[in-house]
Amino acid sequence: MESVMRQSYFGLTAVMVMTTLGGAIGFSPAEASDITLAVIGPHEYDLPVDFKPFNVFVQYGDGNAAGSVYDGQGRRRAHGGSHTWSGMSKYVHFRSFDAIPHVGFAFEVIQTESYTLADGKNYGGLGTTIVGPAVWFKPNKNSTFGIQTFMETPSGTRDAIATNYWGNLSSFIFDYEWKHFSFDGDVGAVVASTKHMKGQHSYKPGNVFFTNLRFGWKATHALEPFFAFDWQNADGLYDNTLRQSIHNTSGREVALGPGVMWSVNDHLSLTARYSHSVEGRNTPESNAYYLKMVYLWQ
Repeated sequence: MESVMRQSYFGLTAVMVMTTLGGAIGFSPAEASDITLAVIGPHEYDLPVDFKPFNVFVQYGDGNAAGSVYDGQGRRRAHGGSHTWSGMSKYVHFRSFDAIPHVGFAFEVIQTESYTLADGKNYGGLGTTIVGPAVWFKPNKNSTFGIQTFMETPSGTRDAIATNYWGNLSSFIFDYEWKHFSFDGDVGAVVASTKHMKGQHSYKPGNVFFTNLRFGWKATHALEPFFAFDWQNADGLYDNTLRQSIHNTSGREVALGPGVMWSVNDHLSLTARYSHSVEGRNTPESNAYYLKMVYLWQ
C-alpha cells in the first residue's frame, strides 16, 4: 500500500478558479487572468488503479502581479494591471471497484477564494463551488490516461466574485513516467450557460480551450524540478439582447515557468512555481507564483 500511497498523494488537482471563465467574458484591464488548470504540477495525473479508498486534502494559493495587459493586437501595454490572490480548498475521495478492475475513480469538492487589488479598489471573498468526478486507467505500468468533468456554480459572496452562470470544465488527462523524468498534461474545454443579471443584457460566454503540460526531472527521491507550459484560447462574448458579438472580448495566452516539488513523506508534498506570459491577446499578463500543499489519509 505504501507504493500506491506515494504515487497517489500528488492528487488529482483539476481546478477551475473563479477567474477562469472571465477569459470567456472579456476582461476589463483591471480584472484577473488565470489560464484554466494552471495550478497543476508534476505527477498531477500519476494515479493508481486497484487500490483501497483514500482521501486527499489540497490547499492552493496563487498570486498574480499583472503590471501590464495585452491588447487586441497582441501588443503588451504597461498599464491597467492588477494584483490578485486566489485560494482553493479541495477535498477528494479516491476509490476503485472490484467489479471494474484496473480503473480508478475520484470525486472532488472545491471551494474557491479570491482577493483583488486594482484601480484603487480592493475586494475579496468566497467564489464559486466546483464539483465533479474523474475516471482513469493505465495502458501500461508507466502511463495513465483518463477524463474529468466538473460543474461550476454561479455563486459568490460578492457580485464582483460571482460568475452568475453555470460552467462545465471537461478534459482528457495523461501521464507518463520514465526512470528519471515525468510528463503530465491535460487538454480540455470550458463551456458556460447564458449569463443573466437583473437589469442587464443577457450574455453568452464564449468557449475556452486549454492545455497544460508539465515536464519533470526526478533529481532525488524528494525533489523534482519541473518546467510548465500553459496555453488558453477563449472565444468572445455574445450579447443575446442585441444579437451581436462584443468586440475585443476573445482572448488567448501562453505562459511558461519553472517550479519544484518537494515530497516531504508518503502523505505530504509541497509544490512551488513561477509563471510568466510570453504571448497574449485581450488579457492581463501572467506574472504569477503558485503554491500547493497536498495531504493524504485513509
